[in-house]
Amino acid sequence: MINTSDLYPLRFEPLYKPVMWGGDQMSSVLGRKLPESSDPIGESWEIVDRDDAQSVVADGPMKGRTLQELIHECGTLLLGGNFRGAKRFPLLVKLIDAGQRLSLQVHPDAEACRRIGNGAEPKTEMWYIISAKPNAKIMAGLNPRTTRQQLLASIDSPDVESHLQVFKSEPGDAYFIFSGTIHAIGEGNLLLEIQQNSDTTYRVSDWGRLDKDGKSRELHLKQAIESIDFGNRTAPRITGVTGHAAHNRKFPVINRCPFFKADDLRLVTDWQDTTDPGASFHLISAINGTVDVGRGDRTTRLNAGETCLIPAGFGTYTVRPTEAKEITILKTTA
Repeated sequence: MINTSDLYPLRFEPLYKPVMWGGDQMSSVLGRKLPESSDPIGESWEIVDRDDAQSVVADGPMKGRTLQELIHECGTLLLGGNFRGAKRFPLLVKLIDAGQRLSLQVHPDAEACRRIGNGAEPKTEMWYIISAKPNAKIMAGLNPRTTRQQLLASIDSPDVESHLQVFKSEPGDAYFIFSGTIHAIGEGNLLLEIQQNSDTTYRVSDWGRLDKDGKSRELHLKQAIESIDFGNRTAPRITGVTGHAAHNRKFPVINRCPFFKADDLRLVTDWQDTTDPGASFHLISAINGTVDVGRGDRTTRLNAGETCLIPAGFGTYTVRPTEAKEITILKTTA
């Protein structure tokens, strides 16, 4: 039986995903040693609790335990009162490294899932840009002037991009991709993704791309059209902060989402916070530097790009920068 005194910030072994569009910035920017694979690594699943993918604790007394085992044993001590009775972790945390642009795609909301069936799961997500190569861009949301008919008529054409909102990628910017938002991550982006625990994606277009066997990937036009929210023309971009300061700063990134909330913390010295066992766990993601997270002998070190899960029952903790520069942290709660 796990007690409050056994808890500490949990870091997990990354699960790397080779994909045809993978990039090189996990190694060149974050300094990670990646496994050998025939396709480049495009995703690292940092925290995941699914039947076909399971996070394993990387260090500390609980090393080797799966996230699902800990939820079974700890319950609300890990997840918090907001998730009383939950059977799995509600979020999925990824790094996405795009060497080529990803497919044009959409995720369904709960209502679309009911119509589509076949195990479809709703997915709302956010992206935080860690690094972007020159000319990297994000395509997300419908152009306010585009009609439903214009989009559908151009889906199989390169002209489809003219019907999307297109943004130049800038590190520190975030994007709120509510379910039903058509989107694509452009090449040259390295980003942190926080999402509902879902793996349902419907491809609208793969830009005419062929795999190494000369085959095109499956599209899901019927399900995608069922999922696109044609009435939502809100700009999904959340512009990052500019300038530096001599003290810690906190900026809300996502605060009106029913599934998660996120804050951008800019730290030059220690940041103190606390979890609430009646509410939620915290996720701390280091963006551009190394930090120590915890208290006393229950402290975990995070390198840039890494995320730790602070159990809801842990209580007071400190995020301590280990470098003499402003360190960017993303704090997520649910």
